[in-house]
Amino acid sequence: MLNFCRLCILFCFGVAFAGNLFAASPVRQTRQQYIDKFAKIAVQEMIEFHIPASITMAQACLESSDGNSELTRKSNNHFGIKCKSNWTGPSVRHHDDAANECFRKYQTAEESFKDHSLFLTTNTRYGFLFAYDIRDFKQWAYGLKKAGYATDPAYPGKLIKIIEDFKLYELDQLDWKYVKAPEQKKKRFSLFGFLKKKAPEKELAVASGFLPRKVERRNGKKAIIAIEGDDYARIAEEMKLKDWQIYQYNDAQSGDVPETGEPVFLQLKRSKAPRGNDTHIVQQGETLRSISQWYGVQLQSLRKMNRLEDNEEAVAGTTISLR
Repeated sequence: MLNFCRLCILFCFGVAFAGNLFAASPVRQTRQQYIDKFAKIAVQEMIEFHIPASITMAQACLESSDGNSELTRKSNNHFGIKCKSNWTGPSVRHHDDAANECFRKYQTAEESFKDHSLFLTTNTRYGFLFAYDIRDFKQWAYGLKKAGYATDPAYPGKLIKIIEDFKLYELDQLDWKYVKAPEQKKKRFSLFGFLKKKAPEKELAVASGFLPRKVERRNGKKAIIAIEGDDYARIAEEMKLKDWQIYQYNDAQSGDVPETGEPVFLQLKRSKAPRGNDTHIVQQGETLRSISQWYGVQLQSLRKMNRLEDNEEAVAGTTISLR
């Protein structure tokens, strides 16, 4: 009887030990699970900051070990961004290139993704990246290495492999399914048993002959992304706007057509850019209007801030104020 009791105690101790062991070892999420969870945020950051969502997502996968790293789990730091001298927020100590290094700590994953965008857009050494095509993820990957984002010589290749293996380049096409996951269809019935029609999606615009496209917020204003074959008059008709409104909102003239991939605003743009976008280095081929469209700033406000006459144009290599 005594031996039996001892066996029971040993068994219970073993179960408790095993339970603690499993509790201390959280289940690792897969790369696909991590992508599914944060792809929407990467797309939203692309819309706001002009950083390819494929690059943001691939960097997050690599730097956070698909969200499984200790730094990510405990500090919501998905990009391994260190404190630097200008960081005034919370921080943690973590072993990396050297022992006990200072890393930024965030309340949420969204804060980490936002800070990654600000990190790239406010550091002048990354300024040349924004002249690249937003859909050229390979150029962006090698550009990040050139700018000194990572010391690993294989860093660009690693990003490119993640993007190609998981088709992250689809995120850069502004496919609306990545911005808002489609809701599961449910049958809805009224009190009398009749099938009720589902209310139309208010934020979804449908271009005739094209796939549905999402109405987004750029600098707090509604906008869509122009697709091949678009023109302002047709967009005005789709959005139930007057022709003069669509031209005024986009600093355009009658007969102008938007470039493929260009934001088209459905409301009057703001007088200054979003916080964190204080200046912009003019790239070859850019105009004041193209810059105003990208940041969602009224062209006249941009001219006024930079003391430019109506006939003056942006000069490549110069820095212009956005706020």
